[in-house]
Amino acid sequence: MHSYRPAPVLEALGVCSEDEQLYRALLARPESTATDLTTFVDWPANRVGRHLRSLLSLGLASRTPGRPARYLPAVPEAAVELLALRKQAAIVEARLGASVLTAEFRQPDAFTVIRGAEAIAQRYYQAQQCAQDEVLVLDRMPYARRLDGVRHRIIYDMASLSEPGDLTAARSAGCCRMLRDVPLKLVVVDRRTALLPTAADVVVELGPSSLLDALLRLFELLWKQASPLTPSVSEGPLTSDDQQLLSLAAAGLTDQAIARRLGVAQRTVERRMQRILKALDATTRFQAGLRAGQRGLLV
Repeated sequence: MHSYRPAPVLEALGVCSEDEQLYRALLARPESTATDLTTFVDWPANRVGRHLRSLLSLGLASRTPGRPARYLPAVPEAAVELLALRKQAAIVEARLGASVLTAEFRQPDAFTVIRGAEAIAQRYYQAQQCAQDEVLVLDRMPYARRLDGVRHRIIYDMASLSEPGDLTAARSAGCCRMLRDVPLKLVVVDRRTALLPTAADVVVELGPSSLLDALLRLFELLWKQASPLTPSVSEGPLTSDDQQLLSLAAAGLTDQAIARRLGVAQRTVERRMQRILKALDATTRFQAGLRAGQRGLLV
């Protein structure tokens, strides 16, 4: 039995001490099963299971397919950065809530509240038609219409790409990436106008302001964390199809989910993944993702 009681360091990012204990146990013993962890930390099985589910939801761990399931810890630097981004997103949302109340009370020029599906659809269309340089999008863009000569950067929530055709449609919209649990929906046109849904049939339009600046910084941070949907062509052991598959795997998708998104059989995904592991001289997908990232094969 091992009594595992490290000093907590992630509490400021919303991670409870027990979740952190189990995460550190995974760092010490990656690819452990739930039974392995039960022995290692000397906890009851139901307690280990509860905190494993918490680690998965926080992005601090991933689960391999098959049985028994094995758990892999997220890379600490990336995990802490993602937790910090979520914390920052929560702060932005809290500030937005106060700003919405202020906007409804005084309606300053920097804020406009738009209500009703028809009015919102019209404003999205107008904003896009006025775009001259760049459109930034978090999650699926309602009423999206790509304009020639205007750069589009889109971060999709993983859950919004559930069908094989979704990937093709997403790539056609512009330069796009994918992220698990996009914290909010957002459209920014030319870095001067933001459309931010806050409730059903309610959108806040923001003009130049400190809040818009904060949302732009948040977008750039999320962009760095997101996985490309269209890997760049680079010399190396992976084909462009291999890069695409590994990018989806690095984003946390299972073989079944990857197969559904690519429109191929799950056995095809498994066979291609084995070829990728061999090409990168890796024994696990986690190791393959790290090596591909270090070689610049996923960006």
